[in-house]
Amino acid sequence: MFARSLRLSLRVPQLQATRLSLRFMTTETRAAIEEAVGSAPVVLFMKGTPEAPACGFSRATIQMLGQMGVDPDKFAAYNVLEDPELREGIKEFSEWPTIPQLYVNNEFVGGCDIVMAMSQSGELSEVLDSADALVPEEEEEEK
Repeated sequence: MFARSLRLSLRVPQLQATRLSLRFMTTETRAAIEEAVGSAPVVLFMKGTPEAPACGFSRATIQMLGQMGVDPDKFAAYNVLEDPELREGIKEFSEWPTIPQLYVNNEFVGGCDIVMAMSQSGELSEVLDSADALVPEEEEEEK
């Protein structure tokens, strides 16, 4: 019996590797992520900070949000490099494997590729506008 189950497990190493790589975040991590997602209308989990992005994808996403005119008062960014639990937990929370991750009004929007595609189609502007997350036009004109 043992030899048979050993052979069976040797034939499906991918299944075993997948099972071993599953990770479940703690309730504290989940609560912290939920609080972070709700901390502002626009929330970005990124590598680095908006002032000093630590990867090209985070840099591109921050630049796109800036070009869209996201109101700094309605924006929060979280550096996943500062907290390994956050870095892994956010991937499990969103069921999205990469960072950066953008949330608007508590809803997961996507990563850099999705944000760029939405920007090109005009959909990102609509999502941000409907969330009332853009700097009002009068304020933009005054600057």
